[in-house]
Amino acid sequence: MKTDIVELRLAPEDNRRLANLCGPMDENLRQIEAAFDVTIGRRGASFRVSGDSAQAEKGAQAVEHFYNRAHDELSLDDIQLGLVEITRGRADEEGPALRTRRADLRARTPRQGEYIEQIRSHDITFGIGPAGTGKTYLAVACAVDALEREQVKRLVLTRPAVEAGERLGFLPGDLTQKVDPYLRPLYDALYDLMGFDKVTRLIERQAIEVAPLAFMRGRTLNHAFIILDEAQNTTPEQMQMFLTRIGFGAKAVVTGDPTQIDLPKHVKSGLLDAAEVLHDVRGIAFTHFQSEDVVRHPLVQRIVTAYAARKDPKPAHGAS
Repeated sequence: MKTDIVELRLAPEDNRRLANLCGPMDENLRQIEAAFDVTIGRRGASFRVSGDSAQAEKGAQAVEHFYNRAHDELSLDDIQLGLVEITRGRADEEGPALRTRRADLRARTPRQGEYIEQIRSHDITFGIGPAGTGKTYLAVACAVDALEREQVKRLVLTRPAVEAGERLGFLPGDLTQKVDPYLRPLYDALYDLMGFDKVTRLIERQAIEVAPLAFMRGRTLNHAFIILDEAQNTTPEQMQMFLTRIGFGAKAVVTGDPTQIDLPKHVKSGLLDAAEVLHDVRGIAFTHFQSEDVVRHPLVQRIVTAYAARKDPKPAHGAS
């Protein structure tokens, strides 16, 4: 592979902005290097970016991009989220704003923007894809937004406790305490988007319910925003049961990752079954996230891609 060097000098030269750009111990520059597989050297405001021709050019553009934003301190989150937008395409910044306590919350990739639009315009939406793509977090954000705008009267968040299997009886506490660890990711998203005190008050008023999937049987949920998380661990019967709980004025989002199925080998995932059965049903939307939609540490996207490549190997060049 041919190595090219791209040189640039940042102007106007500002030591404070340069410090914000580089970060403590040049950590921000290391993040840019990892994202584009390049090497960055600098002396003052002069930078040398070396690597594959196209990647070196992108790395130089990223350095310049973050320097233009470096009037204030750039956190690691700022760098990593910015790299997602640079490497995978920027979502429409004029898209719908979600009413949560996170003022900076918005779609970070075009497919995330499409996902939010589908949730808003469909009664049932499936978000399918690898970890770190924002499936659950954005669904909870849309649910909080709908509650704040009084489009629904309550939120119902659920997920199967399949990891516990038949061993729940050996865990201490009552049933709620036994399954609570499996619902913790949903609580974490709610606390981040609404604040601990507000979530606690709404749970006490039963405007928010976080419960295992088994608690949904026999119910009809009217005027509610319902989220089924970790749906890859439902059976087809459980999935059908969940989808038929939806009542008048209700909206449902189903999220799951087909690569993380914990069901017994002989049991088909309800998520995969629903994707086959319902893909042509009017009023139901599907968003299939890919590894390029991962919005976490840059290494996560590479890890997802590596595992996907091993599961779906391409035939050798020239093979018949």
